[in-house]
Amino acid sequence: MKTLLHVGCGGKRKHQTTAAFNTPEWRELRLDIDASVLPDLTGSMTDMRAVPDASIDAIFSSHNIEHLYPHEVPVALAEFLRVLKPDGFAVITCPDLQSVAKHVAEDRLTEPLYQSPAGPIAAIDILYGFRPSMARGQHYMAHRCGFTRKLLAATLSQAGFAGVAALARPRFLDLWALASKVALSEADLQVLAEAHFPSAPATAVRDAKMPRVGI
Repeated sequence: MKTLLHVGCGGKRKHQTTAAFNTPEWRELRLDIDASVLPDLTGSMTDMRAVPDASIDAIFSSHNIEHLYPHEVPVALAEFLRVLKPDGFAVITCPDLQSVAKHVAEDRLTEPLYQSPAGPIAAIDILYGFRPSMARGQHYMAHRCGFTRKLLAATLSQAGFAGVAALARPRFLDLWALASKVALSEADLQVLAEAHFPSAPATAVRDAKMPRVGI
């Protein structure tokens, strides 16, 4: 059985990650900074010392990376690389600031853009963090950095991931990226990304120094 490290899981479980992870062959290990969500491991994505080196087959991180300060992002990605097995990979999703910026430019900063289970979400919540959570004292929910599709792919490559595929979904205001620890053929990376991405295929990014990101 393969091990999936669900980073920043919150109250979510394996069936709320990707369809490809939601199979019997994957065992979920949940990690979160908030002990109240009852994770298997309590800790930060910048310090996952509870997870042994090269012990994880895959990582799923949904809407966590934007909570880090910019200088913390390489630290977290180094932790991802440390705990992944040589053939491991990470699936990361976060807000797409390029799509959100269009709503800001239209002077819709506080206008609800969609309804989430926690309540209405506006561009200001996507940029800076969900206001009701922070008002309750959950200051770790603040957003301290952000990404476009090109920047996310470049950041993953510069962190040391050998293969990156990236996807922007303007309709959903989010980004998806799959990053492999070892180099894969473009075809293999494409197949793996399409197995985990929720919609249209992404173009594999193979140049670790200056990725070419496709739609």
